[in-house]
Amino acid sequence: MAREGGCFHCGEPLPADAPTVTLDGAPRAVCCHGCGTAAAWIRDAGLDDYYRLRQADGRRVDAEADDFAAWDRADILAEHSREAIGGREITVLVEGMRCAACAWLIDRALRRVDGVRDVQANAVTGRLIVAWDPDTTPLSRVLQALARLGYRPHLAPGEALERERRRERRTLLIRLGVAGLGMLQAMMFAEALYLDFDNQMPAATRDFFRWIAFLLATPVVFYSGWPFLAGMARELRLRRLGMDTLVATSVLLAYLASLIETLRGGPHVWIDAAVMFVFLLLAARAIEALARQRANAAVDTLARARPALAWRIGDDGRREQVPLAALTAGDTVRVGVGEQVPTDGVLCDDGEFDESLLTGESRPVAKRAGEPVYAGSTCRNAPVRMRVTRTGQDTRLSHLVRLVEQAQAQRPRLAQAADALASRFVVSLFATAAVVFAVWWHLAPERAFEVMLAVLVISCPCALSLAIPTALGVSHGALARIGVLALRPDALDTLARADTLVLDKTGTLTEGRPSLRHVETFAGMDAAQARRIAAALERDAGHPLARAFAGEAAPVADEVRAAPGQGIQGLVDGRCYRLGRADFAASRFDDGMIWLGDGTHALARFVIEDRPRADAVEAVAALKSLGLSPTVLSGDGVIAVGLLAGALGIPQHHARLSPEDKLAFVRSLQADGHVVAMVGDGINDAPVLAGADVSLAMAGGAPLAHRSADLVLTGESLLRLPQTVALARRTRAVIRQNLAWALAYNIIALPFAALGWVTPWLAALGMAGSSLLVTANALRLARLPFPARPEAGTAEARATAAAGDAMMAP
Repeated sequence: MAREGGCFHCGEPLPADAPTVTLDGAPRAVCCHGCGTAAAWIRDAGLDDYYRLRQADGRRVDAEADDFAAWDRADILAEHSREAIGGREITVLVEGMRCAACAWLIDRALRRVDGVRDVQANAVTGRLIVAWDPDTTPLSRVLQALARLGYRPHLAPGEALERERRRERRTLLIRLGVAGLGMLQAMMFAEALYLDFDNQMPAATRDFFRWIAFLLATPVVFYSGWPFLAGMARELRLRRLGMDTLVATSVLLAYLASLIETLRGGPHVWIDAAVMFVFLLLAARAIEALARQRANAAVDTLARARPALAWRIGDDGRREQVPLAALTAGDTVRVGVGEQVPTDGVLCDDGEFDESLLTGESRPVAKRAGEPVYAGSTCRNAPVRMRVTRTGQDTRLSHLVRLVEQAQAQRPRLAQAADALASRFVVSLFATAAVVFAVWWHLAPERAFEVMLAVLVISCPCALSLAIPTALGVSHGALARIGVLALRPDALDTLARADTLVLDKTGTLTEGRPSLRHVETFAGMDAAQARRIAAALERDAGHPLARAFAGEAAPVADEVRAAPGQGIQGLVDGRCYRLGRADFAASRFDDGMIWLGDGTHALARFVIEDRPRADAVEAVAALKSLGLSPTVLSGDGVIAVGLLAGALGIPQHHARLSPEDKLAFVRSLQADGHVVAMVGDGINDAPVLAGADVSLAMAGGAPLAHRSADLVLTGESLLRLPQTVALARRTRAVIRQNLAWALAYNIIALPFAALGWVTPWLAALGMAGSSLLVTANALRLARLPFPARPEAGTAEARATAAAGDAMMAP
């Protein structure tokens, strides 16, 4: 399979002095001694059929042996492995396992290692399950044998969580299977009883069929229906009647009444209704669980995006694999191709990274040495070295995960209202069923129980309970896929009602990467000294404009104080300086530029450029098409704000506003009856983000802005804004449709059941159909079409480029 002129083992190009290894009596050229050693081992082990069977080249083998000692740590084994017969078992991801021949080779090779009890290699999933005896051999020895063949093992992230979810899914499927099989068999006997129209069946045969159906229904009711029985017990302990109480009561009534009728030889039994009710409800619950799993997939992936181990490079250049907890700021880490970045850090080499988990952007991002890289990104094309800056809970990934977990722990007011309505509906339904039973007892006692049971079953508020949570779960999953995280429970509902959009300028409409274009100095100060003083004052500033001076070597400024909306002041080399607006820094007329002075005299004037985002024009046009009225509020100069707003087609814009001014403007809009959505990113945006009806923070913004926001856009694209608004409105529409259907169904179905026109088994079918319809309607939110980015040459792209050329920002 190796390419002609390439390494016989891995297919890589051969060096001029390529080593050789003898296979099948012929010399085979290999690219390095690592591949030669692997090929020789395969030959000596009698596994050289691998080269004949393989469908893809192997992975290049590093000549330097990797250290897998960290895999033997007790904490790693406790978290990622599990007990098995005769030892322990672990699931690992294998890099380089590309075909069935690879799986065959790994299986045969690892079984030869002492202490290995079982090996299961799956080339389709890339997973390897190894069972071994820790008393005989450590796991690191098994993995070294794997690495000698050119395959690199990785811990499967979230394996314990996945095992628990697989167990839950397996249990649910078993319950569903038992219910389905029991329902079919029980209904087969029930059908025979129904077909005895003239009551010609002998009593002994009738009772035999009933007892068989009853025995078949018992595991369905008490095993398959156990989630509903346990839920009823929980609701009764909490003194809050809900859906599980109604379901369990209906099933137990049908089951026990059928038992009594069988014992006394009564004319009717309702075993078929009990088993059908359990089966259909379990089927609806399984579909709901699948929808919830699909909706949460992106969020779960975000939480598992960090590897358990990392390759640390020591002072002597040797690599060792260590747990993430062992990494500290300043360590140098190697990230291989296809591996995930373990911590936040700064690149030592140029590289390309897939940041789709963090930002929703599908295209890899090229980064140069010295640029930041974040935990959860995936390295592409070539391995890189990075210097660790933040670890553990301080990383950007951990920050996003915490925000998501906080959001998931809260319930929207609408969902709480639906739960309260469902609880009251259950109470009223029990009362209604009692009245129906009493009326029918006087009219036709033989049908009273059957009609009451049909009323309880057909009006079960399952669809009402699913109407809101399912829609919100699917929409949150869709948001996560495009890089938007909802942090407040009512964020989507409020955003769907918003009619006015307020946008910050710097870091929101612009890229937030300002560059220093020109320096004009006064009073004998040179440009280098002016940049040095400005960099000292801006060193720890949270505003994006601080990045314009980030590359300057600067001393530490003392007594630094910020004047919101005006600038910053502090002591540099013992002298007081001010940096900001002309009137604040130099007592001059405000011209929209950044000035350096002592409060009275001007020392320097900085011209700073910050280009608009590439998709800003298209995003603003899309927001307008959704009926939103955009307004720019900025603390920057009048000229810069006007140029940007004009280029983007935003007629409403206000400059030189302090945080208090921005908040007052939003309050005035709210007083006029507008529902205001605010988008910002800086520390000075936090008050207005908190004061708006709904707020969105950009990915690169300050942590305080994130904490004040209702939603966070983890990507750089402004197109996330109209996408999020469109999805919020569709979510609101779907919730209304679900609620309308659930209420209409119960209003229409209840009279039919009360009049005796619906049998219990038909009532169970209608109830399950209603729940499935609500779930299917919510799943439509996952297929929401999103607009594409503007391509080069389009009118939007040209307009954005023109805006960048025309605009200079203070």
